Amino acid sequence: MRKVLSAVLIVLACVLVPLGGLSAWAKYEIGDTGRYVETMAPLAAGPDVQGAIADTVTDGIMSEVEVVGPLEGEVRAYVRRAVRSFTGTEAFRAAWNTANRAAHDAVLRALRSDSEGAVTLDLAPVTARLKAQLADDRVPLANRIPVEHTEVTVLRAQELSSLRKGFHMLEVAGFWLPLTAVALAAGGILLAVRRRRAVTATALGLALGAALLALATVAGRALTLAGLPPHVSRAAVGAVYDALTSTLRTATWFILALGLTVALATWLTDHRARRRAASAAPAPAPAPEPTRARA
Repeated sequence: MRKVLSAVLIVLACVLVPLGGLSAWAKYEIGDTGRYVETMAPLAAGPDVQGAIADTVTDGIMSEVEVVGPLEGEVRAYVRRAVRSFTGTEAFRAAWNTANRAAHDAVLRALRSDSEGAVTLDLAPVTARLKAQLADDRVPLANRIPVEHTEVTVLRAQELSSLRKGFHMLEVAGFWLPLTAVALAAGGILLAVRRRRAVTATALGLALGAALLALATVAGRALTLAGLPPHVSRAAVGAVYDALTSTLRTATWFILALGLTVALATWLTDHRARRRAASAAPAPAPAPEPTRARA
């Protein structure tokens, strides 16, 4: 019974490792507004995000400005250069952080409340900051950019109820699943008849769970990029995905390396102990010579 119960506890602990890592990442990294904004902030200086924003803003400006004929291409190129230059300023980084904080706060409030409507974000403050910066840089037609209270849907109403249930589960699991995994692993090792083997099996199971979580992260990136609309920049979304999962990937590789190191160290210790026991054992006594019968 001790062997069976120990094996069951160790297997459950190894199964909970990837689930606990994923839920802890979602709770403490994605679910925290400050950490989310801190993670997203460096992307404002990345060429992929800056290029995607420059294209989007340029399309929006050109849709509001009536320019026809051969000048349209030149005006579009000039406006894009101006917007691209703006993305390298401190004002853009401040607007980027403000927009990310506002969007994250809006989503968290909706997930933690009982509201049923869609989650929207007003882009008027960001547009006003952009217009003022372009006007200060004497960009042509900058004063004609309309500053309207444009609401962008961050989360649709039909998605809110299902995401709310999953979010509540992650908030609970993000704290208890890692602790449960540690408790099950400790219990399985303490109940084991041969504890060194149990430690080796637990370490290898932890490494396997971490490897599966790493593969799931890579697969999630591929699926995310494959499901994007044609007009969305895959490079920019890939940069955002990599930034958000950076902590998860670091923790995954740490657990994988730790598991393999512990398993190797335990195996070497057990092998050395067996060799010492074999060398310390007394040598078997020589068998007595058989007596010969006299003729």
